[in-house]
Amino acid sequence: MKALKIIRNTVLVILLLAVIAALALFLYLRKDIKTVRSLKNEGSGAYTMTCYNDYKLDKFLETGAENDKEFAQFLNKEILHGAASAFRVLGEGCTAFVSRNENGDVILGRNFDFEEAPFVQVYTDPENGYASVSTATLFGIGYNKDRVPDNGFSINNCALLTAPYFPCDGMNEKGVSAALLVVPVVSTVHDDNKVSINQTTAIRLILDKAASTGEAVELLRKYNVYFSGGLKTHIFIADASGDSVIVEYYDGDLQVVRPDGDHQIAANHIAYQDLNIFESPDSLERQKAVEQVITQRDNKLDMDTCEELLNAVGLYNRDKSDRLQWSVVYDLSSRSGRIWPHRKSEAARDFDLK
Repeated sequence: MKALKIIRNTVLVILLLAVIAALALFLYLRKDIKTVRSLKNEGSGAYTMTCYNDYKLDKFLETGAENDKEFAQFLNKEILHGAASAFRVLGEGCTAFVSRNENGDVILGRNFDFEEAPFVQVYTDPENGYASVSTATLFGIGYNKDRVPDNGFSINNCALLTAPYFPCDGMNEKGVSAALLVVPVVSTVHDDNKVSINQTTAIRLILDKAASTGEAVELLRKYNVYFSGGLKTHIFIADASGDSVIVEYYDGDLQVVRPDGDHQIAANHIAYQDLNIFESPDSLERQKAVEQVITQRDNKLDMDTCEELLNAVGLYNRDKSDRLQWSVVYDLSSRSGRIWPHRKSEAARDFDLK
């Protein structure tokens, strides 16, 4: 009987320790779990998610990453708690513009042409930064048209915790917006005295820390920016005052391209000093098409016009299948916007940061 009592007490102690360990693990991961549970399938490959967890941008900015291997190591260790995940390079042909709507609000519209994959609109509100909404293709973290996030909470969805580090575009509570677009060439000089980050983290940096276009540019000057997988991009930035620039890494330095008039357009060619370096002439054709509409509408584009325009300049594959994954219009004055998948304007959703 004494031996049975010892065994029973031992089992009870083990069970109690297991419960305590499980509770401690839950408390440690509760914000990660809440974040993953917030994932909502909006249909047609579109998802939304709210980040309740600390994605540790400030910690990352202390050391940064010189290459994709170091970047992945940070994400795996600090965000995924040692659970490795696959990260891939992203980006393709896109078109973007800064104009105004019929009410005079400053707007930034962009479409994203890429391999078919689900995308997520991510809402963040960091303790040491500005609240923002951003859009990331899930191709960058291992999903594709055949592998999509699970419904509800799932361990397979934990890679989504890294989504704040993969924004392709976004807008913050100060009315600052930024978008990545592919270009054929970049030229930078590495400064050993600066921390290095990649181009998608540069967008996160702007959204979390910049209250104006000018602040965004100055923030970028403080860091080396490397291009993940060799994928070259420039950065289109605008704020609620209407101040917009295209930041290009060209001729060994950060170059700032400002508009000639009251609007600005970015596509997939180098705009610095009107060099217009491109891989495909359709980049200039898309820019011309947007310019024509903005001019005809006297720089006043209502939402229907934005939808028609962004759908029209989206790309197709050679087999005529659609490359346009999403289009979004950010109203920088009202901190609101509209997003829709592919060319499905009927599936558009309105959002805001209020």
